[in-house]
Amino acid sequence: MRKIVLNLEPLTCPSCIKKIEGALKKLDGVEQAKVMFNSGKVRAQFDEEKIEAEQIAKTVSGLGYPIISQKVS
Repeated sequence: MRKIVLNLEPLTCPSCIKKIEGALKKLDGVEQAKVMFNSGKVRAQFDEEKIEAEQIAKTVSGLGYPIISQKVS
C-alpha cells in the first residue's frame, strides 16, 4: 500500500469533506480516504497495482478543488 497527501486550497464548507471522500472511496484501489477540513489536507491509502497516485489527484482537482502540492510515500 502507498499513501498520498494532497494539500488543497482552503475548504469552505463541511460538505466538501463528504464530496471528496465519497469520490475517492469509489475509485478501485483506494482503501482509505480522509479529508482534514481545517488543514485542507486529503490523505488516501491506495493499492498502486490498481490505481496511480495521479488518478487520485486528478479526481480531487476534477471536483473543483485546486491542489497546491502532493506527496506520495
